[in-house]
Amino acid sequence: MNYTFQWGEAMLEVPYLLGGAWITLHLSFIGFWSGATIGLFGALGKTYGGPITIRIINWYVIFFTNTPGLVTAFFIFFGLPEFGILLSPYHTILLNIALNSGAYMTEIMRGGFVSVHKTELEAAETMGFTLLQQLRYVIVPHIAKVLFAPLSNWYIWMILGTAMAAIFGVEELTGRVFNRAAETFRSIELYTIAAGMYVAITIVASSILVVIGRWAFRVKVKVF
Repeated sequence: MNYTFQWGEAMLEVPYLLGGAWITLHLSFIGFWSGATIGLFGALGKTYGGPITIRIINWYVIFFTNTPGLVTAFFIFFGLPEFGILLSPYHTILLNIALNSGAYMTEIMRGGFVSVHKTELEAAETMGFTLLQQLRYVIVPHIAKVLFAPLSNWYIWMILGTAMAAIFGVEELTGRVFNRAAETFRSIELYTIAAGMYVAITIVASSILVVIGRWAFRVKVKVF
C-alpha cells in the first residue's frame, strides 16, 4: 500500500465539514417535522376518512414506500420543471425527505391511532368532546408515548439518509467531504472524519431524544 496518510491536512477541513453537518441537521429536522405533519393528517384520513380519501392516501403511501428515495428525488428535480416548477437542489431534497417521511409516518401514526383504547374514545364522546378535542386530549398523549421510540429511530435514520443530497450538489456533510476529497485527494482521511461526525451526531441526537422521551412522555428508553 503506497497511500500516505496526512491527517494534519485533513483536519484543516474540519470547520468546513462542521458547516456541512449543520446543513445535515436542519435538513433532517425540517424534513422530519414536515413529514410528521403529513403523516398525522394521513393517519387521520386513513382512520376517520371516507373511501375516496382512504384510497388516495393509500396510493400516496404505496408509491413512496415502494420507491427508492433517490428515484423520487430525481423525479422531483427533473420532472417538476416540465410543469413549470423549478426547485433548488436543497429544496428538492427537503421536499423529497418530507414526502417520503410523510408516507412512512402515515403508517406509523395510524398504528398509534388504532392502539388507542375504544373505551377512552367512548368516554370522550360521552363527555361531549369534539374530534379535535379527542385528538388533543386523548389520542395525541397516547400515541406520543406509544410511537416515541419508532419515530425517534426514524429521525436518526433520516439524519443518515440526508447523505443522498450530495448527489444533487447540496453541501451537507457528505457533499462537503466529496468536494474536498476531489480537491485534496485525502479521501480516506476525510471520509473517516465524516464517519466519526455522523456517529457523534447520531449519539447526541439519540441522547437528546432520550431526555425528551423520559421527561415529556415518561417513556423508558435508552441510547443503546
